[in-house]
Amino acid sequence: MLTNAPIAAFLATTDSAGARRFYEDVLGLALIEETGFALVFDANGTVLRIQKVDRFAPQPHTALGWVVASIETTIRDLAAAGVVFERFDGMPQDDLGVWRAPGGARIAWFRDPAGNLLSLTEPG
Repeated sequence: MLTNAPIAAFLATTDSAGARRFYEDVLGLALIEETGFALVFDANGTVLRIQKVDRFAPQPHTALGWVVASIETTIRDLAAAGVVFERFDGMPQDDLGVWRAPGGARIAWFRDPAGNLLSLTEPG
C-alpha cells in the first residue's frame, strides 16, 4: 500500500531557532519552510519535520541517521562546526568516537540542540 509513497521523518524541539541554526547552518540541510508548527527541511529528498513543541524529553535511542561514504571526513567536518560526538560505556569506540558493528558498518553518534540522538553510518 505505501511501497511507492515517500517517507517523512519527524523530530521535536522546544528551541526552534536553535534547531534551525543546527540543521541549516551546521548540517547544511535546505529549509523548505517554517510554520508555527514545524521547521521543514529537505534531507536529500526526504522531508524532515522538526516539530515545535512546548515540552520534550529526548529518547535514549537513535532518532535519525545518515549513511555517509567517509565517516572520518564527515566527523572531522562536523566537529570543526562544533558538533560533539557521543561516547557510550561498554562500546569500544576509536579516537573519533566510531564503533564498528559486528557486520562491519562503522557508526558514530551526536546530538542535536534538543538532545535527539543522531548517527552517521559508513557501511561495511
